[in-house]
Amino acid sequence: MLMDIMRENSTLNQGDREKDRLPPISSNYTSGLDRGPQLPFPPYSFISNHKKESGSQSLSSQYILPGIRHGRDLPPIVPDVRPKHQHRITIDILPPEVKARLASEPSVPLRTKTAKDFQEDIERATETGDWKHVHDFYLTTFGSFLEVNAAFKKEACAPFDMIEDSGINTKFLNAVYDAMLLTPPDTQKAVLKGIINSLLREWKGRRTKDDLRAYFILVQNPQCTSPATYVIYAHLLRQIATLAEADHYYLMHWFKKLSQKRFKQLVERLHLFISTRLFPAKPEELPPMAKCSWWIPSATKVLSLLNAANSVSSSPITAFVDFYNLTLEHTDFMVDYRTWQSQGNSTRFTFCQFPFILSPVVKKAIIQKDSEQQMISMARQSLVDKVSRRQRVDMSLLFLNIKVRRLQLVSDSLDELTRNRADLKKKLKVTFVGEAGVDMGGLTKEWFLLLIRQIFHTDYGMFTFFKDSHCHWFSSWKCDNYSEFRLVGALMGLAVYNSITLDIRFPPCVYKKLLSPPVLPCDPDTPVGMATLTLDDLQQVTPDLAHGLAELLSYEGNVEEDFCATFQVAQEELGVIKLYNLKPGGDKIPVTSQSRKEYVQLYVDFLLNKSIYRQFAAFYYGFHSVCTSDALMLLRPEEVEILVCGSPNLDMSTLQKAAQYEGYSKNDPTIRAFWEVVLAFPLALQKKLLHFTTGSDRVPVGGMADLNFKISKIDASTDWLPLSHTCFNQICLPPYKNKKELKQKLSIAISNAEGFGLE
Repeated sequence: MLMDIMRENSTLNQGDREKDRLPPISSNYTSGLDRGPQLPFPPYSFISNHKKESGSQSLSSQYILPGIRHGRDLPPIVPDVRPKHQHRITIDILPPEVKARLASEPSVPLRTKTAKDFQEDIERATETGDWKHVHDFYLTTFGSFLEVNAAFKKEACAPFDMIEDSGINTKFLNAVYDAMLLTPPDTQKAVLKGIINSLLREWKGRRTKDDLRAYFILVQNPQCTSPATYVIYAHLLRQIATLAEADHYYLMHWFKKLSQKRFKQLVERLHLFISTRLFPAKPEELPPMAKCSWWIPSATKVLSLLNAANSVSSSPITAFVDFYNLTLEHTDFMVDYRTWQSQGNSTRFTFCQFPFILSPVVKKAIIQKDSEQQMISMARQSLVDKVSRRQRVDMSLLFLNIKVRRLQLVSDSLDELTRNRADLKKKLKVTFVGEAGVDMGGLTKEWFLLLIRQIFHTDYGMFTFFKDSHCHWFSSWKCDNYSEFRLVGALMGLAVYNSITLDIRFPPCVYKKLLSPPVLPCDPDTPVGMATLTLDDLQQVTPDLAHGLAELLSYEGNVEEDFCATFQVAQEELGVIKLYNLKPGGDKIPVTSQSRKEYVQLYVDFLLNKSIYRQFAAFYYGFHSVCTSDALMLLRPEEVEILVCGSPNLDMSTLQKAAQYEGYSKNDPTIRAFWEVVLAFPLALQKKLLHFTTGSDRVPVGGMADLNFKISKIDASTDWLPLSHTCFNQICLPPYKNKKELKQKLSIAISNAEGFGLE
């Protein structure tokens, strides 16, 4: 179809062809399309890149971002991941000259067809088989940007220059697109031909809002799911990608007004385009990569506009995981990462500039490979130092060797990590004093499990457990030494580096704080862990208190007289009630209807930031003393949690397929009964089984297959309950006589895990 359309357009004479050619991809921001003046404010963009420029070369040079002269002119990643020196600019605070900078709208033809009229035309054509009237409508409507606006604009002469309203009759547009794929091929071909003619126009001067509306309408075309239309789709994406920054703001806000269904269709269409360009099923259907290296950068930038729209929406339109492109897991992402590391904010495209598109599998692999390289470098340096001093080389130099006594586990671990702080990036090996075990991974995991259990036990006093939210929070007591909090941070970092999943119950705001900032600041006086947190974050820690503060905000009576509150709060520390002013003289400042919002903000900041600053700062420095990878800048807080604690999403069918057996085979009656019982378990019992076997009820980033789950046979009486070796993700089953007996014994064991052979 596309080739037929292109052949029809080839009848243009040479002069027309030169006049109507598509604008070239240029390194100048507005060249080619020449849309919009240079903005009178410092360049802000939806995309935040994190690295400084460099001149080194990379394999990723095959992708060049169209019309972008600097990495800071890239599109949005997520609002929470950006350089600390940038501040978000919204359209509401842009200078007046920027808001009103667009050219006056051209005269739009008057069209009176409604969604009802169109639906009647479709029904009539379906019944009679005469599609001429419908064909003429599509041919006219998509023949130019003006006609597109004439058909779908709510009021032809109204400016509709508001970011919150595109001025488009969405109901009519959806009806036209829904019916399009049901029309005859000639009609669909006419639409594509009209879009080509629209895109081939060489626009001069400034973009109008009607131009933006046309792009907004055309990018929703459902025909763009077919590779046969990808040449047209790519040029449309390129023109959208090279729009001025202020134009992107309008599109972003219009995108967030789409229904969830239409929004997700747009996201899926762009992912399919990127994946097909990377790994085409029929390469002959697409131009050679060398001739269309700009396709993927353009599509990724438009996808980032959708990601930004999803992020700034009052409630997310779709889950952030829907922006992951799983195809990228099969690319050489380390080359992409190294290019990003060396070149950062350059015009060379890398997916790392758009981390929202990278799945946790890719990010984990990048962090692991980066850490492996750092481990190798550390080990090599140790060997070189030994050889240069003509000392005997001990292979133990290649590892971070931890020797601890079980009875002094915390103090010994703290001493060992402090003594070996220069070796934290080496491969970890643990030895329990007085025991002959050789660490092949099991002792390391046992060390983590035992240490985490002891540190987070309420009797230890470092953390408080909130039953309502089922999470731990930092104790606010003051002391002279916070080294044990640093130990917990280092443990989390070591777990990430050594691919160990920890059974830690922190609320999500801890991971926001852990990325504030995402890399260790050079200035030791720079505050760390001071995230901007809200009442929603407090809700995840202590729901009752958050509910009380929410009631204060919504109270309709006399706040000052009825609550009798001041800007002073009380906090219990080791059984002693202490008073703290939220601001100077707070004990004498009453909370009123006018000041209650400020009071709640200060209270939340006090509880989640200021009251635990020293504890969390030690925890932050401990984590970042191990995890110093630039790859941390690619992570969302939710992804840090998944790397540390694993994912809560269980898939027991996948676990069954990946399970290993020792003494049993998968067709053994005991094994068949085991899986029948487990697959029928409710989610709560499935989580208990996983916790019983692995020490955690969460799944590693790579999924259930990465657990190395093993079922072993033990020659013991069937009166025995199942045993587990959490260090090896192993469950041991006697040869139970029947399914009923197995279910009874297994249920008892996993529901009362402590003391039933949990090792």
